[in-house]
Amino acid sequence: MSKVSKRTVSLPADQADYIDGLVASGGYASASEVVRAGLRALKERDVFVERWLRDQVVPVYDAMIADPARAIPAKDVFAVLRDRHANGDRDL
Repeated sequence: MSKVSKRTVSLPADQADYIDGLVASGGYASASEVVRAGLRALKERDVFVERWLRDQVVPVYDAMIADPARAIPAKDVFAVLRDRHANGDRDL
């Protein structure tokens, strides 16, 4: 493990209880281990969101800027969604 840096944090009671429960169940050895796991998950999520934005959102945005005619008016999209909902079609 890399160098450990101590921090003091304040948590709402429900979050503190959740951490204590995870430790008490034996899933984690300490509150610090729970927090480290949470931070790893948060980092993974941030990496995923950044990749999604870069690889999927930005290209579509750029394509829409280059050719605005490819856009579908919101009123048309909502009309289709309302029709599908009214007919019980939940698949998009």
